[in-house]
Amino acid sequence: MSHPTGRDLDGKVAFVTGGSRGIGEAIARAYARAGAAVAVASRLQTNVQPVAEAITRDGGKAIALTCHTGNRAQIESAITQVVATFGGLDIVVNNAATNPHFGSLLDATDEMWDKTLQVNVKGYFAVAQIAVPHLLKRGGGKIINIASIAGITPGRMMGVYSVSKAAVLMLTQSLAQELGPQGIQVNAIAPGVIQTKFSTALWSDATLSASVASKSGRIGQPEDLEGVALLLASSASNYINGSVIVVDGGLSAAGTF
Repeated sequence: MSHPTGRDLDGKVAFVTGGSRGIGEAIARAYARAGAAVAVASRLQTNVQPVAEAITRDGGKAIALTCHTGNRAQIESAITQVVATFGGLDIVVNNAATNPHFGSLLDATDEMWDKTLQVNVKGYFAVAQIAVPHLLKRGGGKIINIASIAGITPGRMMGVYSVSKAAVLMLTQSLAQELGPQGIQVNAIAPGVIQTKFSTALWSDATLSASVASKSGRIGQPEDLEGVALLLASSASNYINGSVIVVDGGLSAAGTF
């Protein structure tokens, strides 16, 4: 698969949560190829360390950080390490997410709701809140929230997750409204069905997979998000703020899956 090229992010520093695999890893690698120094974060250091090492072997700059985005203290520690290592922060990608419940919405427990909202919504907010002062020190920056088409049209058996991703879209627009005048653009990417470990329950289902393929041609791959992620991190998006870019191969245009 071809990759976006260029050095549009030379001199920039990016912090990517949920960077141990899937979408987060693909975005981190793309940013490194574009010239950014990248801090990849994950709940477990052992999971994310190989990603940073691979980026370094390929000639990029990267560090691996332990960061559970449901834990504010870990977020603060991680961002402090990013700034101490690379001298600042320009780009934040909120990608870490959880989905502990796949089933009827009415069967969801309080614990499932709490965990999902803590990571998928409050975690995104906490990362942004802690990062903004550092972005302002650099004269502005970019915050990119990974949402989902499930936040626009609810995914079947994914009610709690869908609600959390709808909240991410409103969080994105609210932050964009507040931060845009200060030179920080906040945008969201809403992927469709992407073949990652996180979404195994979706793409591994033969019936659902066939339905998705019939509407969008194929199941998406993490690399399909690289181009949009690069756009939103670069100066080419300086007049894009509060937007949601859907990357789903036309799946949502064809109706719910």
